[in-house]
Amino acid sequence: MMKKLLKPGNLIKLLLIAIIMTSASQSKAQQVKPSSSGYAPANGTQVYYEVYGEGKPIVLLHGAYYTIEMNWAQLIPELAKTRKVIALELQGHGHTPFSDRKLSSATLANDVEKVMDYLKIDSADIAGYSFGGHIAYQFAIQSPKRLKKLVIISAVYKTEGWVTEVAGIFKKMKPEFFANSPLQVAYDAVAPDKTKWNKFLEQMIALAGEPYNLGDANIAKITAPVLIISGDNDGMDKIELAKTYKLLGGGVAADMQPMPKSHLVIIPNQSHVSLMQQTKAIFGFMDSFLQ
Repeated sequence: MMKKLLKPGNLIKLLLIAIIMTSASQSKAQQVKPSSSGYAPANGTQVYYEVYGEGKPIVLLHGAYYTIEMNWAQLIPELAKTRKVIALELQGHGHTPFSDRKLSSATLANDVEKVMDYLKIDSADIAGYSFGGHIAYQFAIQSPKRLKKLVIISAVYKTEGWVTEVAGIFKKMKPEFFANSPLQVAYDAVAPDKTKWNKFLEQMIALAGEPYNLGDANIAKITAPVLIISGDNDGMDKIELAKTYKLLGGGVAADMQPMPKSHLVIIPNQSHVSLMQQTKAIFGFMDSFLQ
């Protein structure tokens, strides 16, 4: 029975059940409407964005296969009380059209910069969850002058940052695992061309199957303060996470030297998916850090 549950297809189905629970929770969140929305030209494609609130800008980058609503519906109302929130949908996600353009973290990070150009934002705080956190790391490396502070939620900058089981699942994903899932329902609700669903999946699955490493040296060169938020059981290798924090200047004896400008938070009893439901905790840490 256990071996049957541990098959890749079944594990992904269990993950999708968790996402259904998250989606139900998000739908009960305080609803706010964007003050503006639209499409920004970016490297031969168009990237959908929504803007909420007023104040210092923060850009939100969602997880793989997610839409703005699925990922950020609970956090946006809190952040928008004091901040200008710009939420994007990356290539092929949500309202942003599918493109045959090859997916890469460098291209997607450059798309973020193009949206900022379009909205006349010189620099901003960047927050990314999961896949969006990977893109946020890439943005910090290639566009350091456009970044003020960085928030990484349950994301790694190299394949080795995940536990072995997670890395293995990435290599065994198939489009049929996602059929009629809440991810497909969310996609169908807003995608400009619903017929691109399978092509979008194939593109994302191909990217997920490629090992990646943005480089320890590049992470160590990030000068912006970084807040890392992780669940204790979210699939991230905590030994590698400790090494990441060390590269960012953390993990010191702060009684004997200055407190690091970067912070590390591990929220107990949380998985990769359930972590994003901890709105009060995540917002509290983000708000304190960004202040």
